[in-house]
Amino acid sequence: MLQDQIKSEMKEAMKARDEVRLRTVRGLLAAFTNENVTKGHLPQDPISDEDARGVIRRAVKQHKDSIEQFTGAGRMDLVEGETAELKILEAYLPAMMPIEEIRKIATAKKTELGITDKSQAGKFTGVLMQELKDKADGINVKRVVDELLA
Repeated sequence: MLQDQIKSEMKEAMKARDEVRLRTVRGLLAAFTNENVTKGHLPQDPISDEDARGVIRRAVKQHKDSIEQFTGAGRMDLVEGETAELKILEAYLPAMMPIEEIRKIATAKKTELGITDKSQAGKFTGVLMQELKDKADGINVKRVVDELLA
C-alpha cells in the first residue's frame, strides 16, 4: 500500500536526517489525512492507493505551479527546494506516457469520434483524459488536442 510505503520512508528520512525528503513525506501524510476527512472517513483510516495517487498528483501540480511562479519572480533559491520536493513526489507516481504516444491515441480517438473542429475540444479532451487517466499528463493531453484541432 502506497501510504505504508510513504510512512516507512518517513522513518528512513528521519534516520538519514534527509530534511527535504522528510518535509515532503510529512506533507503527503498530512494531505492523506485531509483527504480522509474530506471524504468523511476517520483521519487514521488507510487511504486507497488511487486516492493517494490523486493527492500526490495535486501536490505535483502545486509544486510545478510554484516553480513557474518562483522562476518568473527570479527566486531561484525557492525553485531549488520546490524542484527537489517535486522529484520525490514524482517517484511515487507511475511513469507518464510520452507525448508521441498520446498523439497516436488522440489521432485514433479523433477519427473514431468524428471530431472535426475546435468547438468539440472539451468533449475530445474529456474522453482522452478518461481513457488515459494515470497514464498521461493532462497538460500534454491538452497540448495534443490543441495541435490536432488547430
